[in-house]
Amino acid sequence: MKKVVLSLTLAATLFSCNSVKDVNTSTLSQAATLLSSLSSNSTVQQITSLFSLLDTNNDEAISSTEAIGSVAENFNVLDTDSNSSLNLTELTGLLSLLK
Repeated sequence: MKKVVLSLTLAATLFSCNSVKDVNTSTLSQAATLLSSLSSNSTVQQITSLFSLLDTNNDEAISSTEAIGSVAENFNVLDTDSNSSLNLTELTGLLSLLK
């Protein structure tokens, strides 16, 4: 429950930021909900769905401005090639952090 509240608070904060004014709020809300539901039993398919929701500019990468919640908190750890963006393979590393 705590994760849900924190994710929704984060989503509400992001909605008020100028940098995400063009982001579909429904998509961000879906991403926050999916992110809060991830656990050590989560699947690559769920991570793939999260990736699609977070990649708001559809450039096949998640930038630090697109990341939310635990993805944002662990961005530097997940960014294994240090190119300041996450590809799907790197985001899948989130599963190991949930264990």
